[in-house]
Amino acid sequence: MIEAEHLNKYYGNFQALKDVHFQITDQEIVGFLGPNGAGKSTTMRILTGFIPPSSGTVRINGFDIQTRSLEARKQMGYLPENVPLYKDMPVKAFLGFLAAIRGLQGKTKEARIEEIIQLCRLQDHARTPIAKLSKGYRQLVGIAQAIVHKPEVLILDEPTIGIDPRQVVQIREMIKDYGRKHTVILSSHILPEVRMVCDRIMVMDQGRIKAVDRPENLASALGGPVFYEIEAQGDGKKILTRLRQVGGVSNVQIQGKGKTQVFVVESHSGQDIRDELTSAVKEDGSKLLGLTTKEVSLEDIFLRLTDRDKE
Repeated sequence: MIEAEHLNKYYGNFQALKDVHFQITDQEIVGFLGPNGAGKSTTMRILTGFIPPSSGTVRINGFDIQTRSLEARKQMGYLPENVPLYKDMPVKAFLGFLAAIRGLQGKTKEARIEEIIQLCRLQDHARTPIAKLSKGYRQLVGIAQAIVHKPEVLILDEPTIGIDPRQVVQIREMIKDYGRKHTVILSSHILPEVRMVCDRIMVMDQGRIKAVDRPENLASALGGPVFYEIEAQGDGKKILTRLRQVGGVSNVQIQGKGKTQVFVVESHSGQDIRDELTSAVKEDGSKLLGLTTKEVSLEDIFLRLTDRDKE
């Protein structure tokens, strides 16, 4: 559905994008995650045809965004970070205007406007001038205009920034529902949002894509450590020695005193070593009370990938 190949973008001497390339399939929600200035918004503006790349190509459903721009843009709906709205217009009139521009006419247009107003929960504000709406409702109007023509590709730049928690939940649910039948790209620097909404994550920093994977796979893809927390009863020193001898274990720390102790085991092996750890604890009759696994969090991964001091 979306193919980006070797995108570069210069603003004067500053290179905002550096050889960015990726593919996104149909019925997939992909999140661009990165700090401010990472290149997320620039990438989205290129995808939508708002600005051209300095080099590289983008195809939307097979249409090149530069040579067949009109056909490509017909496939898309776009919510920029700063939503351009005609604030003097009432909500329903504004959506009608945008629907007409996008080719909807007559009863089809009217039916779709009513459907979108209900979907975005704007029915109580349909005749309200946009200037009188709160920021959250303006954001909902922005999403409504982006999907009024049922685009195959929906691109959202920071869709929940600066709005109240109830509307954040509402917008996230709308995005997930739309992504069941269409392709959705959203940018965010809000880690929980990306984890809850997206099928895949592209971590960006300094104009480059640092990693691409499903949220649950990013830790293993980076070779990050896995931590095991073991609760056991027995001779703590003997258990500690045996755990350190298990293949793949890089570090073991012991917590607590007495007969019941907790061992925190760190492994970089990339393999599931729970069976080996269980056998090590039970080797001389010690009792295993519990074993839990804690992988590196998305927050830790994000910080590792965007640590500029390690560049």
